[in-house]
Amino acid sequence: MLAIFRSRLWLLAAAAAATAALGACSSVTESTRSALVAVTPYKVEIVQGNFVSKEQVDMLKVGMSRQQVREILGTSLLTDVFHSDRWDYVFTIRRQGVEAQQRRLTLFFNGELLARFEGDTMPSEQEFVATLDGRKRTGKIPQLEATEEELKKLAPAKPPATAAAPTALPPLPASYPPLESKR
Repeated sequence: MLAIFRSRLWLLAAAAAATAALGACSSVTESTRSALVAVTPYKVEIVQGNFVSKEQVDMLKVGMSRQQVREILGTSLLTDVFHSDRWDYVFTIRRQGVEAQQRRLTLFFNGELLARFEGDTMPSEQEFVATLDGRKRTGKIPQLEATEEELKKLAPAKPPATAAAPTALPPLPASYPPLESKR
């Protein structure tokens, strides 16, 4: 009889523990949930292709040779085997906390000369760099200027005039010994 009582007591204790554990799950508040969202795992940054800036597109002119275009934009990401007169520059970037970006530029050649180009509106280099930072900036940016008096305070003290001048180094040899011995 004692064995049955112990087993029932054990089952009752297990049921009470399970009920308490399930009750704790329902008490997750919105603040707890937002704290868990703030602690997100690291996601790898994915950058593919060639970034083409507005400044680079502005340098392109119809009639340029393939080599001139390659010097401005670099080697294209996609060169179609079936359409050798078409180069595709595709750029994608995915960063944690920043919206994914994708841009395309397609160039069409007539033989060895650039016939036309089309694609997305490209950002300037400064605009592109500004879109990479996903952190929220708050507050005023401090002005980084020092007055003349502050600069004088920071300047190193001049050595006394009685200090000895540094000695001159001996001249370098006219030739150096060989690195390997002659055989």
